[in-house]
Amino acid sequence: MTYSSTAIVALLVHCIINNDVIRNQHYRNTTPAGKTYRLLVLSVAAFYISDIFWGILYEEHMIAEVFADTVIYFALMAATVFLWTRYVVNYLQENSWLNKALYYIGWFFLAAITVVLILNFFVPVMFWFDEEGVFCSGQLRYDFLIIQVIMFMFSAGYVLFISKGKNKSEKRHHRAIGLFGFAIAILLGIQVTNPLLPLYTVGWLLGTCILHTFVLEDMKEDRILELEEMLLREEKQKKELGSARQLAFRDSLTGVKSYNAYVEAEQQINERIASGELQEFGVVVFDVNGLKLMNDTHGHEAGDRLLKDACHLICAMFKHSPVFRIGGDEFVVLLEGEDYQHRMALLADFEWQAEVNQRNGSTVVASGLSTFSPGEDNAFRKVFERADARMYDRKRFLKAKE
Repeated sequence: MTYSSTAIVALLVHCIINNDVIRNQHYRNTTPAGKTYRLLVLSVAAFYISDIFWGILYEEHMIAEVFADTVIYFALMAATVFLWTRYVVNYLQENSWLNKALYYIGWFFLAAITVVLILNFFVPVMFWFDEEGVFCSGQLRYDFLIIQVIMFMFSAGYVLFISKGKNKSEKRHHRAIGLFGFAIAILLGIQVTNPLLPLYTVGWLLGTCILHTFVLEDMKEDRILELEEMLLREEKQKKELGSARQLAFRDSLTGVKSYNAYVEAEQQINERIASGELQEFGVVVFDVNGLKLMNDTHGHEAGDRLLKDACHLICAMFKHSPVFRIGGDEFVVLLEGEDYQHRMALLADFEWQAEVNQRNGSTVVASGLSTFSPGEDNAFRKVFERADARMYDRKRFLKAKE
């Protein structure tokens, strides 16, 4: 249990300091470097778990089980080295032969370890356990550990070399990554001579703490400052654009949404139709009867009052839907949710009110409704055209009743 205690502590510290990375809530989780770093953190955690079981199984002399865990141990060790090289490559984003060399070296190392571990089941070239259950190292174990030391030293030196032309903050990050590489290379070099020392575990614990303190935390602070600046700029832009947008998207006469807002709404509906998100909606087209006659006989002020009265009728009936004025005497209502579910009753009430108003000599508005058919309609315009045609049918019907 003495051997396993180091890995247990390492696992606990690792999970605490990398909590946001493990839960995939790190702010860089969508970048290549961020994705690779998360995989690296997870693989290191898996390595610690394997190391914990190795110590327990080895002390209990469970040879078959510890043999299987040793295979997993070396496989996870190879995965951490591979992901470390990938992280360095993705973090630096340098288009150089050294970057490409490090990339391919990582792949080659992972493939070589995999082949050797499979071969070791048949020929003990990597490791074995003697009759008394004592761990024995093969020559290839030493060779691969030395190769790992070289890879860590090479990647660390490469990162430090690249840091020369960087700014102060980036240079600090590069040096921290380089320090990590050198630290784990030194500890791994010591472990070459004694396989029962958990120095590789200690190296990763030290390394992830260095990265968390000097790279990730610094980058979080930089990101916070960047976001604060972005928020200030956005707030300023909102204030500048707010009044202009309000004027552009609000009809000055009636107070309902304007034609510009209607165009934007149509575009959004078309996008939702294309994505399959929108499965049901309705369109009601309205036309105010007698506007031209009112303007010609009583003036435009009277015509404006007629439009306001008509708009009031529409808004009062379709309380839960957006109303747009898209032309001189034409309005459109988009039906979703509650108004869509009660569309036939709402339209019937509206048409009844229009006929009552016609008999009383009050404001008359013709209306036409159409609903979206997912199997037939591929654009908002088709639904609108059907509603528009029905509105004109209704207009002719009302005209005939005068």
